[in-house]
Formats: sequence, C-alpha cells, structure tokens
Amino acid sequence: MNFDKRLTELQNAYSELINRPNKMEDLGNGIFSRYKYPVLTAAHTPIFWRYDLNADTNPHLMTRFGINAVFNAGAIKWENNYVLVARVEGWDRKSFFAIAKSNSGIDNFIFEDYPIEIPEIETPDTNIYDMRVVQHEDGWIYGTFCTERQDPQCRIQNQSAAIAQCGIVRSRDLKLWERLPDLKTGSPQQRNVVLHPEFVNRKYMFYTRPQDGFIETGAGGGIGIGFCDSMENALITEERVIDNKVYHTVYEAKNGLGPAPLKTKYGWLHLAHGVRNTAAGLRYVLYMFMTDLQEATKIIYKPAGYFMAPEGEERIGDVPNVLFVNGWICDEDGKVFIYYASSDTRLHVATSSIDQLIDYCMNTAPDGYRSSMSVKTLTSLIKNNKCQEK
Repeated sequence: MNFDKRLTELQNAYSELINRPNKMEDLGNGIFSRYKYPVLTAAHTPIFWRYDLNADTNPHLMTRFGINAVFNAGAIKWENNYVLVARVEGWDRKSFFAIAKSNSGIDNFIFEDYPIEIPEIETPDTNIYDMRVVQHEDGWIYGTFCTERQDPQCRIQNQSAAIAQCGIVRSRDLKLWERLPDLKTGSPQQRNVVLHPEFVNRKYMFYTRPQDGFIETGAGGGIGIGFCDSMENALITEERVIDNKVYHTVYEAKNGLGPAPLKTKYGWLHLAHGVRNTAAGLRYVLYMFMTDLQEATKIIYKPAGYFMAPEGEERIGDVPNVLFVNGWICDEDGKVFIYYASSDTRLHVATSSIDQLIDYCMNTAPDGYRSSMSVKTLTSLIKNNKCQEK
C-alpha cells in the first residue's frame, strides 16, 4: 500500500475513534450505569507513538513500538478535565504511565504527547504499574504504584519470580514527578497500596495489601492499614488487616483496595477488588464497603457479594474474567465516574452518584456466609414486596 494512503487511513480511523460519542446502557441495575464503548484502548494511543512516520526509514509504515493494552488507570479531576493516569503496556510486556484527558469524563479521551517519566531509584524498577492518584490535604498530588523487580533469591530456572513493593511519586502539576523512596513495611511483598487523602491523627495513613509471595498471599492478605510520619521516607512499622479474606466469598483468595476512598457525610466509601479461584482460573470482581468518618479504620457497612463483575466482551482479553479498578472521580454535584479495566486489556467508565453508592452500601444486606442466610435475606425481601401488593 502507498505510504501516504496508509497514513491517511490510519489517521482517519484514529480520529473517528477518539471523537466517537459514548452511549449509556439502556436500563442498568439502578446502582451504576455502564457505557457502550471503552474509554481507552491500545488503539487510543497516538499514531506517532506506534509508527515511525518517516517514509524513508519506514516505507511500509510498520508498527515500530507496539502497544498491547491500556488499562488500570488512576484518576483525578484537574483544571476542569477528567484526567486518567493510565497503565500502558507495550508488546515487550513493560508497562509505563501516560496521561489522557477528557472534558466529559465518558468519551473523547486524548493522550498527552509524551508518557510520564518516572525517575528510577538505586535499584531500578523492571516494571511499574497500577498507579493510584491522590490529592492529599498536605498540598501534594501523590501517586502510589506497584514496582516490580526480579527476586534476587530466585533460581535461574525460574525467571518469573518477582518482588513487588510500593513506589511513590508526587507532583504539583501532573507534569513533573518527584520520585520518593519506596514504602517500607514488614511485609515481604506489597501491592495495591493506597494513600488516604487526609491526615489521621496527624499521620499519613496507607491502605496496604500484605502478602507473602508475588502471586499467593500466604499468611498475609486482606486490606490492611498502616501509618507513617513522613512521605519522604515512608516507613510503616505495623500493619493491621481491616478487611480479611473470607472462605466462599468473592474475596476468598485475595483482595485489595482500588482508588482512595470518597468522603461522605455518612462515612468513607471504598471500592475494592476481590479474587476467587474457579475451574477456569482466577475471577476478579469489584466490591464496596464503608468506613466510619471518625474512625477511618472501622468498617461500618459492607454489602454482600460483588458490586460489579465482568460482563460480555469484558470477559475477553489477555487475562480473562477480570475487572480491576484504581481510579474514580467525584464531581461537586455528587456524580461519580468509575474507571474500571476489563481482562487486563482496556479501560471502561461507569457512572453513579454519591447518593446511589451510599444507598447501596447502607441498605444492601451483608454476607451471612451460609446458603441458609442468603435464603433468609431473599425471603425477607420477597415478603416485604408481597405486603406492598396487598
């Protein structure tokens, strides 16, 4: 194909994609509304990332830097834009962060020209991913992310053994990022670490996910909390799990917090992921709970089961049957934009409201942990509805 013709077709397809309006699903479940199209995919990355656009050096207009997936984005409202700090994964399996912005929050997300440069520390990261973005009351915007390095104790035959820890960066403007030392805890592995947006007893509070191994939680697991005095050399000397794994639940195998919680007059709203094992492999879903306003480590409401699970095409991708979230945005009017990824491949948006999410958390029955209790909950609902018919 002629170089100029192919380039024009690529540009037209890209323009059509990023300018396509998104459409809300027709009915939904009353808790949140999904949208028809993903907000970010590999195809949303700029053409000049993926192709050498010089006809002399790339006469066939081949892909020179392949993008495999765009997913697991942190989110923040900044300068009247909905800003996503997306995980972008190349064909080489390495992930990096890049910012995409939209003025609607549901479509027309456009990547900035360059990815974020995250400074390396003494021991370089092999891979970085899944940034949570938090505007803290101390005035900084912090990013906490997973930094992965090869396990130095692994045998040469095992090239997949890794150690995960929490990397920390901060910024004033989402342009320049300062790298701080990694978070130090007593846990061998640390993933899905989230910074609470306010001081608690004049300390920084982290939500952690202590685990013994890179994949298996072992004796660890659950959503933990820990405190430190400084972000410049963040050290947590004691972790306490506040949301445990529980047998025969959607968070049986492991669980971790998604984005930083949203503050409401009734408590802090939390969105997390839960994992269970199935005959087809691990299944990731999202669930919610609420913690006390005055005692942020105390869970006061926790609906049974999942809040959101993969549906339809969301089940298909690099890692099937997975939903993951690490970013949401609450507008001043209470509208909530939930940016969730499916199957480690693409990023979606769902919208709800603070009122709906409070109602869901406070008025949905908790898990009774036995089939008989589920029947009692359902029977009570049926009886109440039958009474309304009379």
